[in-house]
Amino acid sequence: MKPITKRILMLGILFAIAVALAYPVLNKKKLHIFSPAEVNPLLVADSLRNISSGHFIAPFHLINQNNDSISDKIFEGKIYVADFFFTTCTNICPIMTGQLKRVYDEYKGDSSVMFLSHTSLPENDSPAVLKKYANRFKAQTPQWQFVTGDKREIYTLARNSYLAVKSKGNGDKNDFIHTENLVLVDAKKRIRGFYDGTSTNDVNQLIEDISILKEEDR
Repeated sequence: MKPITKRILMLGILFAIAVALAYPVLNKKKLHIFSPAEVNPLLVADSLRNISSGHFIAPFHLINQNNDSISDKIFEGKIYVADFFFTTCTNICPIMTGQLKRVYDEYKGDSSVMFLSHTSLPENDSPAVLKKYANRFKAQTPQWQFVTGDKREIYTLARNSYLAVKSKGNGDKNDFIHTENLVLVDAKKRIRGFYDGTSTNDVNQLIEDISILKEEDR
């Protein structure tokens, strides 16, 4: 074999190897990063509707089912799923929490994945009440936090950070939120997905999408 032909053959082999090695990386599925501008306008406050990038979950301070103060700091560098419920709900909330438990069971013990369930009735759902509810689903801290706190703060988070509920309302005593949305947040506090917590198919997708995010963070 002539030297030049041999060199071309070797270059061809090296190129094929490089393509084979790069293919999984280049074709790795990535989740979309959501901004207020592309979410249903009914779920976005007027002041946020033109924001097309740089949307992050705002800092917060709440109280969990163990009566411990927690903040956004414990979720830094973590993938987590957020939802909004109340313990006396008899329609969608038990279904949502049951579906969310499937996700929790899938990632139980995985310190990179957490869950954050906010009560939408903080005046009724004390830490003790949340603890009893969490026990129904065998949810353990620190991985799954059920939280209460200032109503206005929780409702502002739901509307302005998680984009999970209709935007009208100010968190006063006459305000009330109720949503089936589960929100997937990445380790940089960006929204990466919305899922119907009453849908088995949506929650199956959520389980898969968390695994995709875990690969992205490696």
